[in-house]
Amino acid sequence: MTAQAPAPDTHAAALIDGKAIAESLRAEIALDVAALPSGAAVPALAVILVGDDPASHVYVANKIKATEGVGMRSIERRLPQNASFDDVAAAIDALNKDSAVHGILLQLPLPAHLDSDTLIQMIMPEKDVDGLTLPNIGRLVAGLDGLVPCTPQGSLRLIHSVRKDLNGLHAVVIGRSLLFGKPMAQLLLQENCTVTQAHSKTRDLAAVCAQADILVAAVGRTEMVKADWVKDGAIVIDVGINRQDNGKLKGDVDFAAVKAKAAAITPVPGGVGPMTIACLLANTLKAYKSLTQDA
Repeated sequence: MTAQAPAPDTHAAALIDGKAIAESLRAEIALDVAALPSGAAVPALAVILVGDDPASHVYVANKIKATEGVGMRSIERRLPQNASFDDVAAAIDALNKDSAVHGILLQLPLPAHLDSDTLIQMIMPEKDVDGLTLPNIGRLVAGLDGLVPCTPQGSLRLIHSVRKDLNGLHAVVIGRSLLFGKPMAQLLLQENCTVTQAHSKTRDLAAVCAQADILVAAVGRTEMVKADWVKDGAIVIDVGINRQDNGKLKGDVDFAAVKAKAAAITPVPGGVGPMTIACLLANTLKAYKSLTQDA
């Protein structure tokens, strides 16, 4: 009797469609903007772009298009590559004082001669739609309402698209940047997850990741997270955007291998990326409502 070959493993993770979820969020925002009273000020997002970085120009163009697409007003302040610290500070100050501006975003990275950390802290916390000023960071850590960084906020929305109740789950965040890793961990803590913040100095990183019910990778190393790093049935959020020599984008997760183990996974591109701009618009609308209510 000839032995039958084993049945092929047909398991594949559910793809978390960031494009579709972002489109739904943008549609909700557009409805909110359209419902504003006749004659009311329109929510306005100002972007400061310094220098000639090609990627930054693409990102800003995409943000302007998305802002106008939901019925908001977009403002762009361009400064030359050799703009001084005082030039950028003056642009921020003018937008802080402009009551018709509700959100301010300083496009990063800035030219090397500029101190981005100090300049970001000059943005009014109420208009800080990137969520990077110390008052907004403090509110997040304290569990108070504020403006939350866009990419972590979007990542949490993607996780919730798979599972609403995260109580008691073990979440591992690889990365500890102020822009993503730290706020992501805080958001997961607020969801009652047990959170491990992993990083370049973590011992036996693969074993730590393999314990995660939710694994979030944000390290900027192409396909670093392998299949044996991932627990069967985990939710995997890949925040990495690594451009290859052929121009294609790859994430921090070995997508082809990991999708055979995970319950759900974000692709790159088309996962976390679209959520960042959608959440930027959500933050702008939130800032607008707060500022106009206080006026």
